[in-house]
Amino acid sequence: MSSAVSRPPAAASEIALAHFEALLQFETDCWDVHHAINNQLKDFVLLDVRSEELFNKAHVGTAVNLPHARISESALQSYPANTLFVVYCAGPHCNATERAAIRIASLGRPVKKMIGGVIGWLDEGFALEHTATSS
Repeated sequence: MSSAVSRPPAAASEIALAHFEALLQFETDCWDVHHAINNQLKDFVLLDVRSEELFNKAHVGTAVNLPHARISESALQSYPANTLFVVYCAGPHCNATERAAIRIASLGRPVKKMIGGVIGWLDEGFALEHTATSS
């Protein structure tokens, strides 16, 4: 009797290799983003695609807030056409990154998802920044 893990069987190695190599074209992780930011290797724009309210409560340092519903050609016009956008949201329970990536890719722009989002960032032990608000 086989387990639910081995049913169905694993893909052939060459298919698995192609799949996992392709994933890296679509995704990056919190560790790689953190490393790039902290080693002056940031060659992308990090977009927090959550609401402005959530962004102001806490966000990844250097991130720009652009809620996924507001992504448009005009919102991205100040960036060169070849700018790589890395999008993140709350975490794996949130599909705002997919919504944002669809919008960005539809505009012909390069995009990757930072898997894990805010939850992944915190799980790695990285700090969030808070936007000061005036009362």
